[in-house]
Amino acid sequence: MNADQRQAVLDNARYLRQVRPVDPEEIHEYVEGTPHPAVVRQTLRDAQFDLGVVEREDGTFVPVDDDPVRTRIERVEAFPEAYAERLDALLVDRYGWEWAEGESGDRLRGIVRRVKEDYYRQNPVEYDEETALAYALYHLPDYYAVGQYVGGALAGDGLLPRPLRVLDVGAGVGGPALGLLDLLPDDALVDYHAVEPSAAAAVFDDLVEAGRNQRVTVHRETAEAFAPETLVAAADRDAEGTGADDGSEAGDASEEGATEANAAGFDLVVFSNVLSELDDPTAVARRYADVLAADGTLVGIAPADRNTAIGLRTVERALEREGSAEGATLTVYGPEVRLWSWRTPEDGGWSFEVRPDLAVPDFQRRLDEATPDTDDEHAPGEFVNVDVQYAHSLLRRDGRTRVAFTPDPARFAPLANSEDHVTGRVDCVAFKLSANLAEGNPLYRVGDGSQAVDHYAVCTRESALNRTLGEAPYGALLAFENVLVLWNDDEEAYNLVVDGETVVDRVA
Repeated sequence: MNADQRQAVLDNARYLRQVRPVDPEEIHEYVEGTPHPAVVRQTLRDAQFDLGVVEREDGTFVPVDDDPVRTRIERVEAFPEAYAERLDALLVDRYGWEWAEGESGDRLRGIVRRVKEDYYRQNPVEYDEETALAYALYHLPDYYAVGQYVGGALAGDGLLPRPLRVLDVGAGVGGPALGLLDLLPDDALVDYHAVEPSAAAAVFDDLVEAGRNQRVTVHRETAEAFAPETLVAAADRDAEGTGADDGSEAGDASEEGATEANAAGFDLVVFSNVLSELDDPTAVARRYADVLAADGTLVGIAPADRNTAIGLRTVERALEREGSAEGATLTVYGPEVRLWSWRTPEDGGWSFEVRPDLAVPDFQRRLDEATPDTDDEHAPGEFVNVDVQYAHSLLRRDGRTRVAFTPDPARFAPLANSEDHVTGRVDCVAFKLSANLAEGNPLYRVGDGSQAVDHYAVCTRESALNRTLGEAPYGALLAFENVLVLWNDDEEAYNLVVDGETVVDRVA
């Protein structure tokens, strides 16, 4: 199809989309040379995001719905079998049917051990083909679940529009991408860009298959070298190219909608398990924040271990303080909203979410059970990774926050002033920022965005009045009435002692 024919297809589609479903079988008759309907269909698919249309099962195209995606994920039970089969096929292609046995199994187990050790010691990890496959074996299921949970929380809050543009920086082997793409309905229009320089990009390509109304592009460059603004500029040019004036109001409206959809930038910019691997993560994140849409969300995800989780909070607070590279203000949407406008947190910030374990994938079971009996380092389950624990940070440019609540200073004491209340009882509000951290009395990390040091709520006597502390999910905003404030010398932290005299309720 030549340029004139392509433009004729797009002109007709812009007009017809306002009247009835766009049918390639119809349009091809209006174009000089009558190109085959299959060629017309592919042309429409290539221009979907710029036209603002989605393809239906019957092969026709209709305008994408304006309503955001509304999906909540209560629990991810297991890694989908379809993706497990794709990963198994990659392993078979590389090592043969018995990839978990013999020399290949030993190599994969050795790589998993090395990568785990490097992460523990904060050493850089170089990804060749084998490392990427071993990494996928061990981490793909839990990263998939994290993509589902974080994406589901955003969707539940109405923050995932149906024409959705995503920039996934350091996309790795594709776990979060698979989780997020699975979350989206068939009538969502998705333009997904993954930035990944290593051999993991080849695994990503094989695992992440674009569905109908999804366009997935992999950019094999480092996060530091890649220029995300070029994607926004290219989208603007494409929108202008599909917006040639056909003299109709329908054509003008379509052009305006397409331009707005692309010029605004990305709805999601995702850094998943990559910030800790960058030399200057704050500088990189600030630069990518400039391509966020005005109502977009920058998503940071990190493993739950102390170094990476605290590192994520360090980047979050720097972005909040300094803004994007071009000076756009960034506000913490969650999980720890700043309740007191005059303070931001200065505590350690080791906060992470814990979700239910996944079912053990067959490929992890195979690798683990095939470990030779002569391997003295091995303990059963060493190569099974079904824990879902992660730290995350959400920042936005529009000032919106997950919880819209302003405490009354006449009633509630900010945690920044806890020193003034030691051995006394106060009322306060705080977010629950951990699962139970203790084997004895239940202990939970809490924060209101003002604290200078760590704060923990410890329940010494559960009652019907304070049971909410244990039952509330991660990130819930809680009101504490008559809680005892103590200083813990051993932990150098404040304890909010919840006893029989304390009432704990969720703040709506």
